[in-house]
Amino acid sequence: MTTGQHEFTPRLAHNFSDTEDSPVRALLDLVSRPGVISFAGGVPDPTYFDLDAIRSAYDAALSRPERALQYSSSDGELELREIIAANLTDEGIPSQAEDVLVTTGSQQGLTLMGQVMIDQGDVILVEDPTYLAALQTFGLAGAHFVAVDCDDDGVVPEALEKAIELHQPKLVYLIPSYQNPSGRTMPAQRRRDVADILLRTRTMLIEDDPYSSLRYSGEHLEPICAIEGMAAQTALLQTLSKSVAPGIRLGWARVPASIRDALIVGKQAIDLHSSTVDQYAAAHYLAHPETHQSDAEKLEVYGQRLRTMVRELPRALPEGTHVTSPSGGMFLWAELPEAYDTDALLPYAMREGVGFVPGSSFHVDTSIRNTMRISFVTNAESEIVEGVTRLARAVEAYEAEQLAA
Repeated sequence: MTTGQHEFTPRLAHNFSDTEDSPVRALLDLVSRPGVISFAGGVPDPTYFDLDAIRSAYDAALSRPERALQYSSSDGELELREIIAANLTDEGIPSQAEDVLVTTGSQQGLTLMGQVMIDQGDVILVEDPTYLAALQTFGLAGAHFVAVDCDDDGVVPEALEKAIELHQPKLVYLIPSYQNPSGRTMPAQRRRDVADILLRTRTMLIEDDPYSSLRYSGEHLEPICAIEGMAAQTALLQTLSKSVAPGIRLGWARVPASIRDALIVGKQAIDLHSSTVDQYAAAHYLAHPETHQSDAEKLEVYGQRLRTMVRELPRALPEGTHVTSPSGGMFLWAELPEAYDTDALLPYAMREGVGFVPGSSFHVDTSIRNTMRISFVTNAESEIVEGVTRLARAVEAYEAEQLAA
């Protein structure tokens, strides 16, 4: 006996009922086609993965299979947390192992903070633009976002103070170093001004710090969390994804004691614990910097690619475009004249064989359509030049068909 098929639509949770596919995931599927030059994803150049040191780290982990292949604790292996805490202390953030929660990439740190800290309707203050996956994960937790005015040095302190007074936010979310998507960096005095405001108003900070190892020029800047008093009201999120390799999928959150237990319970519910073998490999890798290849060549090459992109990009974009010139990280940001719509421009670019990320998803106000994020780390300089040439053709075709209509 056979039964006829019938349509069945499961009832999704309310927060997911109107969820559309991730625009970045859809775009990355497109730009992965052969022949496409992608300025879209923040994808490290695999040439600079430290394969020998990584292989040695996993060999060391697997030499202890009774530990590395076994279940772990939800807050992470003590050996790894002690190393991370020591490194944070060296960076000016006095830390103990119990201050650290190991996460499956720093993205999970954002997810846990949303799960533990945010109730429906809670206000989060963010930069404009800001990291789109933070908007996604906090939005699914029910957050109400308020964008704070920014300039080329990051969030404007006076605007931040006014927004805190007006909205009484649960959290402030910032990426002070080589921000995704804009590439801008908050200078030392601005960091102190922001910290003064947060301390005075007793407002908690989520400081997302994935890119600080990718500095091509300028001075080293301490995290806001390192400023006196801020560690007690900051969740600092860091990761191995940019400094070592994204496939390892390990990060950590340095958090105040007041929220640590709640985060551990949330972590336990999500995935029980992060990969044990990855944790032991990471512990060995971090404990033996003498085995690492120097980052000097990678930083020099990435810096030169950045300079090439900054030099070449203006010839592709219309007059009046503002392009950031970062001192590190993976991205720069272009704001085109208001008449331009980069979501509409993208199909023209794809027809020419070049990809970028339209900026609308990085804004709280997604009706802003005249911005784009450009990644410069993945492609060689010759590919950057060719990709910009393709983008110039796309802009010319878009202007002829869309703006002239």
